Amino acid sequence: MFSKAVLVSGLSVVSAIDNGKGLTPPMGWRSWNLFGENVNQDLIQKQMDGMTSRARTVNGVPTSLLDLGYTDVGLDDAWQLCGEYGPDKNTYHDEVGKPVVDTSVFPNFNAMTDYAHSLGLTAGWYANNCICEDHCDSDACYQEDVNALVAYGFDSVKLDGCGAQLDLQKWSDMINQTGHSILIENCHWGGTVPNATWCPWNYYRTSGDIRASYESVIANLMTTVPFAKQSLSTPGCWAYPDMLEVGCKHGPGGDNDPGLSYNEARTHFAAWAVTSSPLILSHDTTDDNVTDSIWSIISNTEVIAINQAWDGDSGSVYAESTSKVRLGDTIVSSWQQWCKQIAPNSVAVLLINNSPQLQNVPLDLSKCPTFTALGYNGYYSGRDVYNHYNLGTVPTTATYRLHGHDSAFGTFTYG
Repeated sequence: MFSKAVLVSGLSVVSAIDNGKGLTPPMGWRSWNLFGENVNQDLIQKQMDGMTSRARTVNGVPTSLLDLGYTDVGLDDAWQLCGEYGPDKNTYHDEVGKPVVDTSVFPNFNAMTDYAHSLGLTAGWYANNCICEDHCDSDACYQEDVNALVAYGFDSVKLDGCGAQLDLQKWSDMINQTGHSILIENCHWGGTVPNATWCPWNYYRTSGDIRASYESVIANLMTTVPFAKQSLSTPGCWAYPDMLEVGCKHGPGGDNDPGLSYNEARTHFAAWAVTSSPLILSHDTTDDNVTDSIWSIISNTEVIAINQAWDGDSGSVYAESTSKVRLGDTIVSSWQQWCKQIAPNSVAVLLINNSPQLQNVPLDLSKCPTFTALGYNGYYSGRDVYNHYNLGTVPTTATYRLHGHDSAFGTFTYG
């Protein structure tokens, strides 16, 4: 087993927001997938400590998640004080449109963002909230949210799809007018997506909320395919099938969050890497047992490098079985071959066994568009990025035997 900038991609021209952010897939951590609404300032700051801890090593060197590139720590929903405000009975904006913070759980946002910055991290906020979603869609509510975003010192923002503030162009314009460069996530669950000339955010959800189950992981992964095939996932405008569930279980999804096995977790992480998805962790970074159990996955620098590489191709599925398996409500191919060009003559290839059973999974490098277009059909230099060793010279086709829900991940170079 082998273990607004204008961007030209192929024949497509994709116009991305020109804020200098998200030129590679963003990396960080966000609170919702594990903690849901059970958050407070102390918890978030302890997660910041976990992100910067060098209690573990990579290649013998003490290394933190921040060192690996996970820079942003994002607070999700449940920071607001729900109520009825003003004559319009706004649910978390006051009578002039200012967002109302629940200071019993978040007593000092500025102290929290200052703490992030002191550690070398950036801090993320959350707007258009789902808990006590607000009906206020006036310019005042938008503007006061943006004013608060800047005044509190946040560096990124997740714009959810629950409340009435759904105008992402307005959000983008108002944020950019502040003069602060702020990373913007579009969390409209695939309902608001870019086209070839419009993308006023840095990354966008292609799916509904993910859960900590293999079925949910694969269902969300598949939502990236049409955007990759249309060259609509590019620097500054990345397709995103939601946060990572590596190391998470028993989160806000209840019975729908059973957790992932080790093999399922590394398949999940590798799939997000090969599709250039933002890598947003969700596990409890202060839980040593959990972090130890997934460290080899989330600290794999070769997999991270594949995620961060850009050579005109965000990565997608290019070969799959005709036989199908049912994963919850989703029917997918029993096995898949995903390819991402990482250099003019080099691709990353992820083979996934979606079956729960051990099976043979074929590799055919001629199916990867990079090699198809250049007419390569011979022998390649291969490397197993899971196990960090060179495979030597490998042929165009081979067969690998993979356990259920496991994968093989490698890079292949011609010439």
